[in-house]
Amino acid sequence: MAKNYAATAKSIVEAIGGFSNIEALTHCMTRLRFVVKHTNQVDTAALKAIDGVMGVVHNERQCQVIIGNNVALAYAEVLKLGQPGGTGPAAGPEKKSRITLRGIGAGILDALIGTMSPLIPAIIGGSMVKLLAMILDMAGVFDKGSYTLAILNVMGDGAFFFLPIMVAASAAVKFKTNLSLAIAIAGVLVHPAFIDLMAKAAQGQPVEFAYIPVTAVKYTYTVIPALCMTWILSYIEKGIDRITPAVTKNFLKPMLIVLVATPIAIVIIGPLGIWIGSGISAVVYTVHSYLGWLSVAIMGGLWPLLVMTGMHRVFTPTIIQTIAETGREGMVMPSEIGSNLSLGGSSLAVAFRTKNRELRQTALAAAASAIIAGISEPALYGVAVRLKRPLIACLISGFICGAVAGIGGLASHSMAAPGLFTSVQFFDPAHPMSMVWVVGVMILAVVVSFITTLILGFDDLPQSEPPAVSDNAPRAEPEVSALKGQTS
Repeated sequence: MAKNYAATAKSIVEAIGGFSNIEALTHCMTRLRFVVKHTNQVDTAALKAIDGVMGVVHNERQCQVIIGNNVALAYAEVLKLGQPGGTGPAAGPEKKSRITLRGIGAGILDALIGTMSPLIPAIIGGSMVKLLAMILDMAGVFDKGSYTLAILNVMGDGAFFFLPIMVAASAAVKFKTNLSLAIAIAGVLVHPAFIDLMAKAAQGQPVEFAYIPVTAVKYTYTVIPALCMTWILSYIEKGIDRITPAVTKNFLKPMLIVLVATPIAIVIIGPLGIWIGSGISAVVYTVHSYLGWLSVAIMGGLWPLLVMTGMHRVFTPTIIQTIAETGREGMVMPSEIGSNLSLGGSSLAVAFRTKNRELRQTALAAAASAIIAGISEPALYGVAVRLKRPLIACLISGFICGAVAGIGGLASHSMAAPGLFTSVQFFDPAHPMSMVWVVGVMILAVVVSFITTLILGFDDLPQSEPPAVSDNAPRAEPEVSALKGQTS
């Protein structure tokens, strides 16, 4: 990992095509996410060659540059250099891409990831505080019904209860619409008086708005309704801006936006969003109910591939809503235990066998990140994908450990990345044996992936690149050691 993030950031911006080619920039736990104006200006080969960059993933106009655990440092250095949309060399207009199912799917995934990624720290923080309250209650540190425990639970629940407002704020930035209006409209959905109306509607009492029936929906703890609402708001705002006279814009425009967008949200978009979210959750957990432990095993085996494509974020709303409503999630999160620690164990095997000093340091750092903190992307891109066969070992180990986690009935009470420090999220006070199962799965993941990696072997990287030679001089091939269960 590069130490000089200022130099790394400068090289990344240059390879992206400069700030004139950057439309938007965010970051998640390990990646810088650039939305570029012209994909043909991105020098992917140069990006991959930058010291400190572990990999590059393209998704339509989004270019994801994988940095690792210190992505926030690189992000800060990029912002010091300038802002997206800054001046730079002019470029010709890029041809508009045709509307395709793939393009629509990529757009939905980009909107979901771009909206949810900034919220992950708050969600993890809240869920871990709730977990702390549960552990303190279980240990008897405070009396039952203690106000301290009650306040801790409220602290942990805040991010979930007001999730629609957080989603609306994040989506407003993503869709470039008015932030305060998005928050105000989402606030209606979690307003105590509106919640009371929805409770009455759920009991059979008719609730109408301008003679239009309002569907009984509970919006707290939800993601999709606020996300869809803010996307629609971005178009409503542009439309109303065009029809309002300039002299009345400061008061008439926001009033009309609220009067138009809010009813659409509570009558159409909100119920539709709930239906979509519930449908996704129903599909996921119907598969789990039919396949049982096998579904966890399959998810564990596929998880590294989902991370590589960014598809793992599709499950974020489902996990959040399931934990918020039931207090536990028993399919996706348990599969991550084996997957994350398998990447750590495989990296340890590479560090043990490689003769390349730089690779050994990278592998050891990546293993520590995956095993201790549950952040697996440094191991995935810095070691597994880079050497190929260790990735196969991780898929095998992830499947085996997912099966064991599923058989043990493990479920998470939080959505922090599973690792040594966060394994407490799988402890269930009602089932003390859950602690044994968690520890067993973690040990099994490291051991199985370590051994499998040694058995499959890998092509070691040369210690250094061969010196440049002239066209007339004889060329020497770099010496590569094939490690297939033994060192050369």
